[in-house]
Amino acid sequence: MHDSRKARSRPKRTRGILGPGADAAFAHLLSPQLKRRVLVAHLTDRTKSSVQQYIGRPLGRIFLRRWMAGRRDAHHVEKFGLPGHVVEEVLGKDALTLYVDPRKLVRLAIHAPRREEKRPSSLAFIWDGTWDQRRYDLRTGSRYRLISELDEHRGRLDQTERFRELMDELETGKPWESHQLGVVLDSPERIIAYLQVYLDFLDDMAVNGFDATRGKDSLEVAISRTGTILKIDRGLHRLAMAQRLGLPSVPVYVRHVHRLWWNEVTRGTTGKAALLRMQEALQHCVPEVEPGPLDYDPPIQFPDDFWPPARVRNDSEG
Repeated sequence: MHDSRKARSRPKRTRGILGPGADAAFAHLLSPQLKRRVLVAHLTDRTKSSVQQYIGRPLGRIFLRRWMAGRRDAHHVEKFGLPGHVVEEVLGKDALTLYVDPRKLVRLAIHAPRREEKRPSSLAFIWDGTWDQRRYDLRTGSRYRLISELDEHRGRLDQTERFRELMDELETGKPWESHQLGVVLDSPERIIAYLQVYLDFLDDMAVNGFDATRGKDSLEVAISRTGTILKIDRGLHRLAMAQRLGLPSVPVYVRHVHRLWWNEVTRGTTGKAALLRMQEALQHCVPEVEPGPLDYDPPIQFPDDFWPPARVRNDSEG
């Protein structure tokens, strides 16, 4: 009896929880001080999902049905850009999934500043604008640099640029934190452990290939006005890993297409016929490897041996 009362009097141990964007591999790094913010992040995530499920998708289905039936307001639905989530429902996700060589998927689409050009809605499948002419070379990006450094400094992760950056934040009294993960990097040991998670992801991909079910987001792409494939800002760490390893192909999901390309491939059709024409045209799309006419930075010449030798199983595939 005495022991049970003593047990009840002990303070309850507080533990962190995984954030809405976290892989279970980060579980050993969870920070109790972020628990409240992580709970808010989960609530926000669930609220967005509920709004999409009970309001956004039903309305999108109504609009797309009217467009497919050729109703009087059909041109307004197409002018908006078609509800992307319902386009996926009609065609199926497989129809919007392409397989590409990750080492050729090196151009990231960049939106113009909001003061210069209105950005297209993330809900729309068809995008207007100059986003496809403004490109960033992922070979110079922070994600590929991070993955390469981790790979090169195995067992010495404290020698990486990212470790030094995170230590600088820690030493200024503002350790790096993420409520999407539920992690605070408030010690050198936790920084090393955090970087090791990404190295473990890389090694797992080298053995098991690309797992499309892992990660919060698909490798999302958009189709340019000329029908080439551009990366958009989702899944960039996993793409960098696939590039580093030299995987022969990875699955990418077409989230948006440029209106000029859409008009070209669907000319003279509408509704289901237009969607099927677009689906067929997607099979001929290839990654964009050239710089864009509106790029902010001058193009870089990369050496022929820029990519390290591939080191994956022959049967590794998206």
